Amino acid sequence: MLSDYIPVLIQVVLASGFAVATLIASALLGKRALTNKTKDSAYECGMNPIGEGQARFSVKFYLVAMLFVLFDIEVVFLVPWATVYREQIESGNLAFLTGMIGFVGILFVAYLYALKKGALEWRR
Repeated sequence: MLSDYIPVLIQVVLASGFAVATLIASALLGKRALTNKTKDSAYECGMNPIGEGQARFSVKFYLVAMLFVLFDIEVVFLVPWATVYREQIESGNLAFLTGMIGFVGILFVAYLYALKKGALEWRR
């Protein structure tokens, strides 16, 4: 039974050996660069590394992202509900329908609130 794993072991040994041999060869045969301040500095897309590394995002970006997640979750709940809608209505389960109408109603009120507050406007 262990003989089935011999090809896997050989593959792991060969891959590890190749990685180690490549690293050793690059260290021995590679050109030793002369180091200076310019060559040792960070390089990012041709721009000089001056200032902060991260640009600050507006709070508006995060607000729109949270609203997207909120309304995306609505779709996540509506799709499974819609797949079994006909079966539930045929069986006479109207609580199924009223529950979803309540859910969509609450989300519609939240959408109107976000519109009134200007959360979806990019410029003010």
